[in-house]
Amino acid sequence: MSREFDVVVFGATGFVGELTARYLAHHAPAGTKIALAGRSEGKLAAVRDRLGGAAADWPLIVADADRPSTLDAMVARTQVVCTTVGPYLRYGESLVTAAASAGTDYVDLTGEVPFVRYSIDKVGDTAVATGARIVHACGFDSVPSDLGAYGLYRKAQEDGAGDLGTTTMVVMSVRGAASGGTIDSMRVIAEQARDSATRSMLLNPQALSSGPGELVRVDRRSEPSDAALVRASTVDPSLRGTLAPFFMSSFNTRIVRRSDSLLEYGPDFRYGEAMAVGSIPVVSTIASAVVAAGLGAGLGAMSFAPTRKLLDRVLPKPGEGPSEASRDKGHFTVQTYTTTSSGRRYRSRMSAQGDPGYKATAVMLGESALALALDRDRLPARSGVLTPAAAMGDALIDRLRDAGFDIDVAEIG
Repeated sequence: MSREFDVVVFGATGFVGELTARYLAHHAPAGTKIALAGRSEGKLAAVRDRLGGAAADWPLIVADADRPSTLDAMVARTQVVCTTVGPYLRYGESLVTAAASAGTDYVDLTGEVPFVRYSIDKVGDTAVATGARIVHACGFDSVPSDLGAYGLYRKAQEDGAGDLGTTTMVVMSVRGAASGGTIDSMRVIAEQARDSATRSMLLNPQALSSGPGELVRVDRRSEPSDAALVRASTVDPSLRGTLAPFFMSSFNTRIVRRSDSLLEYGPDFRYGEAMAVGSIPVVSTIASAVVAAGLGAGLGAMSFAPTRKLLDRVLPKPGEGPSEASRDKGHFTVQTYTTTSSGRRYRSRMSAQGDPGYKATAVMLGESALALALDRDRLPARSGVLTPAAAMGDALIDRLRDAGFDIDVAEIG
């Protein structure tokens, strides 16, 4: 595909948008054609000046989510559009439609189930027809989750170990802050959840893997709960204590189940997520209960107008984020466990330095965009509304390893 640019970063004047642009400026291969896009040419120029070096000559594109014609013009010029402009339910529909119509690959950071469902229903067929890869959730939500399960699937295939059975990702350690954009997305979802149809979608564990023409292989009631406390030894005999709910599991699990629907991990594949809070049984059980209660109270407060106004005063706003020193101190480690249909146990692991929602996310999003733009001969011949695993799989794993992520898959037991 002959386009003027390899990658356009839309939303480059935002906090995470600039972090992503900075990552590309320092790590994209020489000769990669990149442009910055946003509503204000002046602000874009200021970002470009701060980036310096390789970005000094990057073109600037004025485009506005509220002016669809500018988005049409922008996506027609690039192989890949990389967008950080959220909440995507509020600002993303016109851009994903433009990308699908133009046959332009698309990556974003959404953690919004209704937005991904919108893409599947409204632009999925168009993207298949034009050859566009629409890839949502290319940051901490949900690359570690999606590639963790995918890595197990590939290893089991290579070993002839059969299909994946019950699979659980455990957040072993994490240090970082929720981004202002993530908080704003939660505000929008809380507002939309007042609608009964949206609420039903959010509660459906297969919201992104069941729909017109999509095969559902398992009873939705058999999927693990997103809110339950989990005895660690039921995930794998090597684990101890009680696991707490992970606050992004209600989105991540839907993305991984969509990967299963596209790649077919196995007829008995079930997927859940949890978070380690200690290995001492009594202490971890109390801590897990506190985490679960806190998550419930937080979601309730976010959906209730008076308490939401109070939270708005203290929670980060879109465009805000921690200092560079704080971002550098962040880190995460996740481990995903499965038992295959032949009874063999496997574990995948991903860890990285840097605040998961900011520094590490900029790496994941930037490398996703580069994989789509530069590794096209390695990508599966697949188009439509995809997931990181289904769209990029091994190519993205290799890129993240080269970027300093520790990723491995091994048989255990």
